[in-house]
Amino acid sequence: MNRGRLPLTALRSFEAAGRHLSFSRAADELFVTQAAISRQIRELESFLRQPLFVRYHRRVELTEPGQKLLQQLVKSFDDIDRRLSELATRPSLSVVSVSAEPALAASWLLPRLNKFREMRPDIEIALDVDPRLIDFRSDQAELALRFSAHNSSWPRSESELLGMVVDSPILSPALLASGPPLASPADLRRYTLLHEENRQGWARWFEAAGADEASVPERGPLLADAALSKQAAMLGHGVALGDLLLVYEELQAGTLVKPFETNVVCGGYWLVAKNLAKLSEPAQCFAEWIKTEFAKSLEILDNCLASAYLRSI
Repeated sequence: MNRGRLPLTALRSFEAAGRHLSFSRAADELFVTQAAISRQIRELESFLRQPLFVRYHRRVELTEPGQKLLQQLVKSFDDIDRRLSELATRPSLSVVSVSAEPALAASWLLPRLNKFREMRPDIEIALDVDPRLIDFRSDQAELALRFSAHNSSWPRSESELLGMVVDSPILSPALLASGPPLASPADLRRYTLLHEENRQGWARWFEAAGADEASVPERGPLLADAALSKQAAMLGHGVALGDLLLVYEELQAGTLVKPFETNVVCGGYWLVAKNLAKLSEPAQCFAEWIKTEFAKSLEILDNCLASAYLRSI
């Protein structure tokens, strides 16, 4: 039967009258007149071309077809009522606005967001990708994930260290195989070096590696953030100074290699808020999840740094 032809009002009237075996009690339940119940049931019987009730002077009884129909309708209406109640009592969706560094958002946070949604489907994350400072006004994010060398970069806010940022040279296996041998840090001078924002990062790494100042090339592309630097390295455009937290999965997979053991700590990632102790419950839940995920990532990274597969020579 075409669902558009289902006599839903008449079926509801019949179901109530059948349960009560009374047209008047059905009328009371549905807040209509007894005459309206009688009319709806007559129309349903006419539609089905068979009687559903045996009518006596002061009572009614269901016919056999009426009993079968009532049994189905009671179950169906009960199921509908149960589902509507579940939907009506389901907690309303909460939205947490989070601002994150572009590279951290693209390479670390976004691949993990589904895990949080599975854990808390009642919380939606509104992710704003922006490296600039925020003062947490009412129209801005409640939480922020930021990079800094120290935690004094955010006035009138609080911050908690999530993990240190560790840099080391990375490049594609194809570039390493086709390029000059990398027997020492000074050999990097024969490669194109990819710079992130400025050229100071490479200077720090060469100093930590014990190379002389002449080893630091003054040329090479300047890229906006770590995500672009990683992508350029994977494409074979040169050697990047990679944030190991953001590239360890590529190192594990072998799509990037780390030719030297020397690493340089250049700052940290911080969880920032106006007041960390007064976050909303959804934001507090997300903050705790972020801290847990960072701890897991740092543990994996520590294991990676101790493994031989990170060293290609």
